Amino acid sequence: MGKEAIQKAEEKAIEDLEQENNPVVITIARDFGAEGHEIGKMLSQELDLPFYDNEILVRASARAGATVDEVAAYDAKLSAELSAFLPDRIDARSTADKLFRRVSDVIRDLGSSESCIIVGRLADYILRDNPNRIAVLITAPEEQRIEVVARKRAMDHKEAKKLVRRMQKGRELYYHRYSAGKCEMHDKKDLVLNRARFDRQECVDLIACAYRGKLREIEAQAK
Repeated sequence: MGKEAIQKAEEKAIEDLEQENNPVVITIARDFGAEGHEIGKMLSQELDLPFYDNEILVRASARAGATVDEVAAYDAKLSAELSAFLPDRIDARSTADKLFRRVSDVIRDLGSSESCIIVGRLADYILRDNPNRIAVLITAPEEQRIEVVARKRAMDHKEAKKLVRRMQKGRELYYHRYSAGKCEMHDKKDLVLNRARFDRQECVDLIACAYRGKLREIEAQAK
């Protein structure tokens, strides 16, 4: 079967899934500095699927009646507070919980309406009841992630190491807090990709293979 025929078959399968309200959703959790965002964007181009990361904040801000800058600023602030073990302050907790509820609503709406790629924000746990969800973790050894962050942000090693550890701790605590301890960041994933073994394109190829396999599985079940 040629590439064009394969693409048409995939598009037909996606349409059928969306009509049944069980789209295939790829969620990407990522260690800080492992380049999960970049891999998600490349995957979006490879599979011709919508890609959602910061767009989730845009939609959440609309629901909250706030500006995107206000919500984005609090999103960054929340990570800092989590990593500093401050989420149990009453003001931080109430604001964080309100933001999380709106973000969760956006993710549920996206995950029930179209096949797509969603990066971060506990999407794998929020969409855990979707039988067609593919939960991916992009990881890498800490030293490799420090090198990536130092290069991209023009930081020295010490500064990059501090940032990587702070942001990583924030992401892990976010998972623990908002899943009520039921889902840790590195747990319950369908596919775990180690950047020490695979480059960006290889990660894209492996996730795309899993996605196409899921489509074939769904098609076979429908026959």
